[in-house]
Amino acid sequence: MTWLITGGAGYIGAHVTRALAAAGERVVVLDDVSSGIPERLPADIPLVRGSILDGEPLRRVFAEHEVTGVVHLAGRKQVGESVERPLHYYRENLHGLTVLLDAVAEAGIQRFVFSSSAAVYGNPPTADLVTEDTPCAPLSPYGETKLAGEWLVRATGRAHGIATVCLRYFNVAGAGAPELADTGVFNIVPMVFDRLTRDEAPRIFGDDYPTADGTCVRDYIHVSDLARAHLAACRRTGEGAGAGDLTVNVGSGTGVSVRELVTLIGEVTGDRRPALVEPRRPGDAPVAVASARLAGEALGWKAVLGVREMVESAWEGWLLRHPEARSCEGRATED
Repeated sequence: MTWLITGGAGYIGAHVTRALAAAGERVVVLDDVSSGIPERLPADIPLVRGSILDGEPLRRVFAEHEVTGVVHLAGRKQVGESVERPLHYYRENLHGLTVLLDAVAEAGIQRFVFSSSAAVYGNPPTADLVTEDTPCAPLSPYGETKLAGEWLVRATGRAHGIATVCLRYFNVAGAGAPELADTGVFNIVPMVFDRLTRDEAPRIFGDDYPTADGTCVRDYIHVSDLARAHLAACRRTGEGAGAGDLTVNVGSGTGVSVRELVTLIGEVTGDRRPALVEPRRPGDAPVAVASARLAGEALGWKAVLGVREMVESAWEGWLLRHPEARSCEGRATED
């Protein structure tokens, strides 16, 4: 069979593409390269430049490459931007998914894996582990499009006999290889790298939360572990009519506070300057840590890489594109 990976030249997409190819799966990538980087892909992986908003190229790709399964990662993913541009996010994430699923159903494709997000939970109303049964109450248009996307994927699967898996990612970090590292500065690890590179102290938003050190606690997942989760999800959809639909958290099940993470980044980079504490950001939950039980039971998957490996691998990737950041190493500023 052949898997089409939408957004396969992106940060997460390139890791998923390589994981599937390394496992012997045939893969073709569809990416509009608005944020994807073609050089991330192995030379033998076909790259079709196109958008999921256009159904005709999708139908051609399905036919020409004999696609029998889809892993859908293409879309917009910045929470703040989604608040400023909600129509753009609904068009790209939800209308694009509608166009894609329409083409999938028409082509008779029966396996579909959807990239969802822990943003569907919003501010979890509990300090306990977040399970798949935790009420969903997204706080942003981005989270709304992911939750509505899950509904659409499951409904389409039931109507057309498509086995589906929706993966709710928690906080993704790290790199499987330096050249695959995240090039954006939107998540906490590259945000801290960016400030240190500019000789500025990292920032912590709020240190008065009801947690052990007063800072928010989050669940971090190595992108290579996330890629393995996609491979496991793809194989789950091959279990025939009994595969049905599955929605599962992808997280480590272990919480790390923002202060602990910033301290670890200081150890890895050599720049141990104290962080600046700024006011809380609206909507930040004190604790959001995944229950990974269902992922283990249904997919036979669990995270194996730790936070230090995430930070170290991400730093190698950052240095590849920001060699000037090497000046951070050994800059043990304590004042």
